[in-house]
Amino acid sequence: MGPKVVIVGAVAAGPKAGSRLKRLDPSARVVMVDRDETISYGGCGIPYYVGGDVAEAEGLRSTSFHMIRDEAFFKGAKGIDVLAGWEAVAINRMARELELRELKTGRERRLAYDRLILATGASPVRPDIPGIGLEGVWPVADLHQAQGIKAAVSQGRVARAAVVGAGPTGLEMAEALADLWGVEVDIYETADRILPRFLDPEMARFAENHLREQEGIGLHLATPVEEILSGPEGRVRAVRAGDRERETDLVILAVGTRPQDSLARKAGLEVDEGGGIVVNEHLQTSDPEIYAAGDCVANRCLITGGRVRLASGSVANRQGRVAGTNAAAGRPRARFKGVVGSWIMKLFEVSAAGVGLTTERAREAGFDPVSALVVQADRAHFYPGQELMYLKLIADSKTRRVLGVQGFGPAGDALAARIDAVAAALPSQPTVEEISNLELAYAPPFSSAMDILNATANTVENVLEGRLESLSPEEFSRLLKEAKAGSEGGAVFLDVRGLANVRPYLESLADRGWRHLPQESLAERLDEVPRGKKLVLICNAGARSYEAQVTLKAAGFKDTVNLSGGVAAVKRWGEPIIPENEEG
Repeated sequence: MGPKVVIVGAVAAGPKAGSRLKRLDPSARVVMVDRDETISYGGCGIPYYVGGDVAEAEGLRSTSFHMIRDEAFFKGAKGIDVLAGWEAVAINRMARELELRELKTGRERRLAYDRLILATGASPVRPDIPGIGLEGVWPVADLHQAQGIKAAVSQGRVARAAVVGAGPTGLEMAEALADLWGVEVDIYETADRILPRFLDPEMARFAENHLREQEGIGLHLATPVEEILSGPEGRVRAVRAGDRERETDLVILAVGTRPQDSLARKAGLEVDEGGGIVVNEHLQTSDPEIYAAGDCVANRCLITGGRVRLASGSVANRQGRVAGTNAAAGRPRARFKGVVGSWIMKLFEVSAAGVGLTTERAREAGFDPVSALVVQADRAHFYPGQELMYLKLIADSKTRRVLGVQGFGPAGDALAARIDAVAAALPSQPTVEEISNLELAYAPPFSSAMDILNATANTVENVLEGRLESLSPEEFSRLLKEAKAGSEGGAVFLDVRGLANVRPYLESLADRGWRHLPQESLAERLDEVPRGKKLVLICNAGARSYEAQVTLKAAGFKDTVNLSGGVAAVKRWGEPIIPENEEG
């Protein structure tokens, strides 16, 4: 008879661990315990169930061959016993017993184990807001809450909703409510931008402007919800935020999660001071016979070496497999070395994604970050249907080590491919030059011969070498506002595109210092370039204006800056250079 292994938690990491363990050792006795009676579902799919992409809740619980993952399934197909509706109360490490209580009856029992796997997940943060307990206020933590939200919306009881938190879950829920159901949604975020832990300010701004274009979406940044107000019969009526009261029929709480580590903490296992069970690369806790996997774990960051919390269905499943492998063997052999923090999300017709550190987090970790923003077609420029992709790469100026990349572009697989390529490389601490020469699959329907990822690394290399001095879309917009009509002392905006592109800008902005010299003839017309002025170099996406910067530097022009991402980035930034109807 094999070892007896008890698993606490039966949503993602737990079922994966149990299934892997039984495949490796069919003689093992595996019991999986969960306080909920609904087990083993795709929690990351909740917004898509609410939004109608997944028609029924059972779709999140079914296998690829359409079997529902319930107690009978795990017993019959996997050989795993399931105790659903039982809460793990305590771990007696000396006796190797788990103390349980049945939630319906209060009945108690003990389970002996040879090895224990903790897959207790994470719980939603409940902010300290008056009125949070009202009916109609929902966190997004489990399938029951998802069903409650969808029932209220589908029955026509929700015309207006408030989403508290502009992280991935909050934004996905906002889209789910607005896109299918036509609900008017107000999104409230305490930070000054959406996705504050995931995106740098300009990349977040690109996504924010796309959100603002969607019908029925209201975005309220730097605006914490101060109170949820009650209506008849204790039901939510409105929210108060920023000294303004707005009626609402539903409130979604999406302000993050905390690892459920209290069971481990009470048992005396090592827990990170910021939350999360501490494990080694074999996913053993401080007790070698107890493993932990999934959202309850404090992961090792492979970039900084510190500990991070990362709620991810992908991480949970991969860790579950490692924990199951090691628990079956009785001696650790499989390894989970850590995470780099890759993520992606759909946002109406576009997607946003990233991996590694933002500029702010890189600085906090002690790096000296530099970055570059590149705008380029997602496939060969001559292939039909190409769309613009926006990519930003961050590196350490001292070591030239790549620290992260962020992207924004059309919804689909193209952006994911670039992020995944960097995610695969980051554990090896690649330099900018290595990403510059990274081999990527190429054919015109899928990418450019010089892929945007390679081009972005090339651009960072140019920054590090001092060949490129750039100006962000935000800085450009500020400079243009400061340029007074008829002023002689301001910057000169040198547009190096063809005349057809430039003509509307010359007509509107000539008195603000807008000038035109095509890049291909710039070297022969240097006498027409004003000297002693700051030269802001402009093209559609930043490539030709960089060529112009090289030409001007060689000719002795020292005060030049290249507009990062060109006119395309400024348009996404949301402050048009000239009114859209004048651009032709």
